Amino acid sequence: MKRIAFALTALTAVTIAIAPASYAAPDFDELRRENLDEDAVNFDELRRENLDKDAVETVQVKAIDFDELRRENLDKDAVDFDELRRENLDKDAVHEVVAAVDFDELRRENLDKDAIDFDELRRENLEKDAIATV
Repeated sequence: MKRIAFALTALTAVTIAIAPASYAAPDFDELRRENLDEDAVNFDELRRENLDKDAVETVQVKAIDFDELRRENLDKDAVDFDELRRENLDKDAVHEVVAAVDFDELRRENLDKDAIDFDELRRENLEKDAIATV
């Protein structure tokens, strides 16, 4: 019996709390119409105008011939990036030839010419450090 009384009390309390809120819910469509009647900003109209502007801008951008502009710039002594690219590729080819140099052989030749043997100097310095730490 207590359970039924408690359930009815809880149901009544919830109904009392919710009922006024459902009646007080604003009608946003009506409020929107009232604002439009009061010369408020019409966002639908602004949105349509902006969409129309975007459409015009898209058409104008698509109509630009970038190849023609590039040719005109080249005629005006602008930087020719294709030519620069070719020159850089040629420099890379020269770099590959330099990379083919056998540096080990050059090192051996320098050692034969009584150049400083850095490997030997390094070993000597390591030996001195080992003696100093002992």
